[in-house]
Amino acid sequence: MSTYRVAQVTAPNGTFELVEREVPQPGPGQVRIAVEACGVCHSDALFVSGGLPGVTFPEVPGHEIAGHVEELGQGVLERGWKVGDRVAVGWFGGSCGHCKPCRQGDFIVCPNLKVPGWAYDGGFAEKVIAPADALARIPEGLSATDAGPMACAGVTTFNGLRRSSARPGDLVAVLGLGGLGHLGVQYAVAMGFETVAIARGAEKADFAKRLGAHHYVDSTSGTPVAEALQSLGGARAVLATAGNSDAITATVDGLGPRGELVVIGADTAPMGVNPAQLLMAARVVRGHPSGTSQDVEDTMAFSTLHGIRPTTETVPLDAAGEAYQKMLAGKARFRMVLTNG
Repeated sequence: MSTYRVAQVTAPNGTFELVEREVPQPGPGQVRIAVEACGVCHSDALFVSGGLPGVTFPEVPGHEIAGHVEELGQGVLERGWKVGDRVAVGWFGGSCGHCKPCRQGDFIVCPNLKVPGWAYDGGFAEKVIAPADALARIPEGLSATDAGPMACAGVTTFNGLRRSSARPGDLVAVLGLGGLGHLGVQYAVAMGFETVAIARGAEKADFAKRLGAHHYVDSTSGTPVAEALQSLGGARAVLATAGNSDAITATVDGLGPRGELVVIGADTAPMGVNPAQLLMAARVVRGHPSGTSQDVEDTMAFSTLHGIRPTTETVPLDAAGEAYQKMLAGKARFRMVLTNG
């Protein structure tokens, strides 16, 4: 019997344990991926804690997966995939294909979205079974440890910016310089935006400039963030990567006319935005989900072209528990990545 290892928790917020399972066979329309790397995302806490409906235990999280196709299920070869192909799977782990959003081609908002670690076992493992429509082809020149985070953190920030109303030359602010924000700044600069990085503490200014930011706003300096943005002419878009509703709210009045607040940092606390802040300047506030497998491919191609990479710290699969706790404590700089081999 052939086996493989997974890092799982058996109860909500339980301790990670490494166990062996029998190697599964992919079903029709599926592939088996040999996982080379998997990023540890803050959203994994939603699954480890059992905080979402339908999460079952034992739970194997992980939705920043990179590896290669090991075996094909029925009908996958005809879709252009073959054994050995380098692939990534992110938050978009497949869609139902029959709901109204899917029929309209808007797969990422499918109400039956198949998120790895939720709909099926995730990438904290040596192998993963995934639907073929979840696969994004990894380009040459991009390592598995860089590709994994691109499938969630990367595509979310990249898509959030390219689908915003901002155009090259516009003032665009990125709130937060963590796992999402440090990529968001790099993408904003590469897209031709006049880029403002917003974070806590004057000591982060140098890091922001190294990422390419044209301006840095210290949210703890005493000058309101909105005032600082208006002094630069008002932002056409703010990409809010920080999961803090108060910090997100503080950027709204820094938007220029028809400016857009794009929220990708998750927080359950309400934001303090009132209609008067939106009406006269015709401002827009919207949430932005991740991206489809094609969006992930676009993100990786753009990143390769412009030399954009996540800052990662790699640890072996058997250190999954330590990596998860480091991410949860906010001590990761900036993406923890589990590796096999």
